[in-house]
Amino acid sequence: MLFAPSTCSRLIVKIGSALLVDPDGAVRRDWLAEIAADIAARTKAGQQVAVVSSGAIALGARRLGLAKGGRASLEDAQAAAATGQIALSQVWAEVLGAEGLTAAQMLVTLDDLEHRRRYLNAAATLDRLLSLGVVPIINENDSVATEEIRFGDNDRLAARVAQAALAGGVILLSDIDGLYDRNPSQPDAKHIARIERIDAAIEAMADTGSASGMGSGGMVSKIAAARIANAAGAHLAIASGRMGRPLSDAEARHSLFVAERGASARKAWLAGGLTAKGRLTIDAGAAKALQGGASLLAAGVTGANGEFARGDILDIAGPDGRIVARGLSEYPATDAAAILGLGRDAQEAALGYSPRAAMVHRDHLVLL
Repeated sequence: MLFAPSTCSRLIVKIGSALLVDPDGAVRRDWLAEIAADIAARTKAGQQVAVVSSGAIALGARRLGLAKGGRASLEDAQAAAATGQIALSQVWAEVLGAEGLTAAQMLVTLDDLEHRRRYLNAAATLDRLLSLGVVPIINENDSVATEEIRFGDNDRLAARVAQAALAGGVILLSDIDGLYDRNPSQPDAKHIARIERIDAAIEAMADTGSASGMGSGGMVSKIAAARIANAAGAHLAIASGRMGRPLSDAEARHSLFVAERGASARKAWLAGGLTAKGRLTIDAGAAKALQGGASLLAAGVTGANGEFARGDILDIAGPDGRIVARGLSEYPATDAAAILGLGRDAQEAALGYSPRAAMVHRDHLVLL
C-alpha cells in the first residue's frame, strides 16, 4: 500500500475532476464509494486522511448548462463553483457517512495560505478536524477567487495543505499513472518510477495538457506540487485513479517524488509560497554567502523591484536572474532601494535612522 498507515500518520489525497465527474458532468458515485471505503480502511488502521477534491466547477456547469465545462469565463467558473460545491459536499458526506465517517468542508483561497496568520489559522482548523477523526474535504473557493488570487490547480493546493497539516505523504490521483520522460501518448515513452531530485531534466519531461479537458493542471502543476510537498518533508506520489480501490492497490504503478529532510515549518511555508511581493537581485558574492548560511546584506544587493512592505515575501535572484532564495524583507521597498550596495555606515546616512542587521535575515530566508 502506498504510504501505509504504519509509516505515514497523515495523508493528503487529491482527486482530479476527470476521476470524480464523468464526461457528461455527473458524479461517478460508485467509484467515489470505493474511494470512501479505502479511506475508511486507512482510518481504521490509524491514518488521518484529508481529501483535496476537484469537481465543483464541472458539476455546477452541468446543472447550469454552461459551455466549456463552466470555464468559458471567470464569471462562469465562479457561478459553476458556487452551484457545484453544494452537490460535491453532499455526495462526499453521503459516501463517507456510509462508511461511518464524518466529512467536513474547508474552502480556501490562495490568500488563506499565503498570508502567515491566515495560514496558521487554517492549519489549526485542519489539525483539529483530523485529530477528531473527521475527513476534511478541501477545495479552492472558486466562487470568490479571482485570477490574481487563485491557486489555479488543486495539485499545488494539495501540497500546501500537506504542508499545513504536517502530512507525511501526498497522493495525486489522476488520469495518468505518473511521470514519463515524454508525452505518454508516444509509443517509446518511459515511465519514471522514482524521482530523488527535481531538476531541469525532470521539469523538461512535463506536459501542461490535461487529458480530460475538465482539469486545470497537467504534469507541470504536479511537479510544482512535488516541489512544495518535498520542501515541507512530505513525499508525493502521482498515481492513476482509473481502477476500483486505487488507494489500496499495492501493485499499482506510480511515480514517487522523494522528500529530503523537511525544513522548519516557517521556512517550509516560505519555500512553498506561490506569490512574492517583490524581487531582490544580488551579486555573486552575496549568492555564495547565502549558500553558506549567511543573512542577505544590503551591500550585496544590486537591484530591488516591486512594491513591498517590511515583512513581505521577496524572491531573491542571482546575477543570472535565477531565483536562488526567498525571504521576508526587513525594509519597505523605498528604503531597500535607498541602501542598495551600501555598507552599514553609509546605510544610516541614506535612511536617516539606524539600519537593521540585514536586508533579509537568515532566520527568515530559505534557499531554493
